Amino acid sequence: MAMGTPPLVDVLSPLDPEEFAVESRAAVDFIAGYYRDIEKYPVRSEAEPGSLRRLLSDEPPENGEPIDGILADVQQYIVPGLTHFQSPNFFAYYPFNASTAGFVGEILCAGLNVAPFTWVASPLATELEGVMMDWIGKLMGLPDCFLFSGGGGGVLHGSTCEAVICTLVAARDRALNRLTHEGILKMVVYASDQSHSTFQKGAKLVGIPPSNFRVIQTSAAFSYGLTVDSVRNAVEADIARGLVPLYLCATVGTTGVGAVDPVGELGELAQHYGMWLHVDAAYAGSALICPEFQDCIQGVGLADSVSMNPHKWFLTNMDCCCLWVTSPAVLTSALSITPEYLNDISHGSAAKTGMIDYKDWQIALTRRFRAIKLWVVLRRYGAVGLRANIRRHVEMAKWFELALKADDRFEVIVPRRFSLVCFRFRPRYEGDHTVDALNRKLLNVVNASGKAFMIHTIVDNKFVIRLAIGATMTEMRHIRDTFELVQEKATEIGQDRD
Repeated sequence: MAMGTPPLVDVLSPLDPEEFAVESRAAVDFIAGYYRDIEKYPVRSEAEPGSLRRLLSDEPPENGEPIDGILADVQQYIVPGLTHFQSPNFFAYYPFNASTAGFVGEILCAGLNVAPFTWVASPLATELEGVMMDWIGKLMGLPDCFLFSGGGGGVLHGSTCEAVICTLVAARDRALNRLTHEGILKMVVYASDQSHSTFQKGAKLVGIPPSNFRVIQTSAAFSYGLTVDSVRNAVEADIARGLVPLYLCATVGTTGVGAVDPVGELGELAQHYGMWLHVDAAYAGSALICPEFQDCIQGVGLADSVSMNPHKWFLTNMDCCCLWVTSPAVLTSALSITPEYLNDISHGSAAKTGMIDYKDWQIALTRRFRAIKLWVVLRRYGAVGLRANIRRHVEMAKWFELALKADDRFEVIVPRRFSLVCFRFRPRYEGDHTVDALNRKLLNVVNASGKAFMIHTIVDNKFVIRLAIGATMTEMRHIRDTFELVQEKATEIGQDRD
C-alpha cells in the first residue's frame, strides 16, 4: 500500500432494499411507540440551554453504527427534551398536524426522492401537484380563477413565508413595469396589527423600505379585523405623499385572535388602487372545506393570491403550504430564470407546450414531491373525514369557551373563532394593573405542570392566553382536563394572594 493511502473498507450499500426494509421498519416502530407514550412526557420541553451539547461528543463519528443504537440514543437524548407538538395537550401557536396517511405520504416523498422542478425532470410528480392544487381549491370553495382549469393555478411551498415573498416579488415587478427604476422606494405594503409578522419580513426581503410598511390598527368593535375605511385612509395618505400602494394582506384566521378580514370589500378597494391583494388563510384555510365557513372568503375572486397550510389543520405532516394565483404569468415572469442545462430539447419550452415548470413558481430551484403527501391524505380520509376532523376540534373549542363563561373568574376576550379561544383570568377584586401579572403567572404554572402547553398574545395592551385546539390525537377528555387544570391553577394563584 502506498504511503498515505487510507486503508480499504467495505463498500457501503446505503440503499440495499433488504436493509432498507429492516431499518425503516425499526424507525416506524419507534415512531409508533413514541405516539403510544406521548402523554407521558411534559408537553413543553424542560431542557436547559446547552444540555444536549454537554451529552454528545465534540467529534463526529469515524465509523458507522447500527440503527438500533442510534434510535436508542434518540430515545434517551432527544425525545425527553422535545416540545411535543403532536401531544393531545398541545394548544400553543396553531396546530401542526400529523396523521398516518400524512406519514405514509412523507415516506413516499422521501423514499422516491424526486425533484419536480421542471416538467421533464418529473412529469407525473409535476402533474400530480397541479391536480392536487385544483382538488384542494375546489374543496375550499375557491372560484375557478384560482384553478388551473380556470386559467389560474397553484404551487406547493414549504411555508407561508416563501409564498408571501413570491407574491410580493410578483406584485413588485408588476408595479415596476409602470414606474421608474426608483419606484421600489415608493412602494407601500399594508397589513393589520393582527397580520402575521412574515409579511413585514417578506417586504423587507424584496426591498420595500421598512418605513413603507403600514401596520393598520384594528379594534374590538370590528372583531379585530381590518376595515375598508382604515385601509382607504392609510392608502390616501400615502398617495398624497407621492407613494405607491403596492400590496395589501387580508387574513382569514389571524395568529393572535383568529380574526377574519372582509375579503371581498378589501378586494374592491385593492382593485380600485391597483394593489395586489393576498389572502392569508394559513390556519383557517383548512376549515374552508366545511361549507359553513366558506362565507369567510366571500368575494375572494377579487384577490390576486391565496395561501393556506395543510400542515396546520389538514392532517398533512410538515412541511406543506398551498399558494394559488389568478395570473400565473405574472408570478412566473418575476421568478423565472432558465439556464441552458434546464432547457428541454425533447418537448420545447414549457410556455409553448403548456407544461408547468415549478422552478418558476418558487424561490429555490430544487423542491420536494409534496403533492404525493396531499394525494395520500385526500385519498385516505376523503373530504368527509377531513371535515369531521375540523368540526370535532371546533366543537371542543365551543365547549371550552362555554366552560370559561360559566366561571366568573374568567373572561373570553374575543368570541371564539374556528378552534381558537382567547381568555383571561380576572378575579373581581383585582385592579386592572395586576391582571396581566396574574395571567402571566397562570400561563407559566399551567405550562410548567407539563400537562398542557399554551401561549399568549397581546390584545388592546392586555395579556391574553390562547388555547388553539387542533392536535390530531386531542379528544374531549383532554379539553376537560385542561380546563380543570386552568381552574385549579387559578384557584392556587388566588389563594396565594389571600
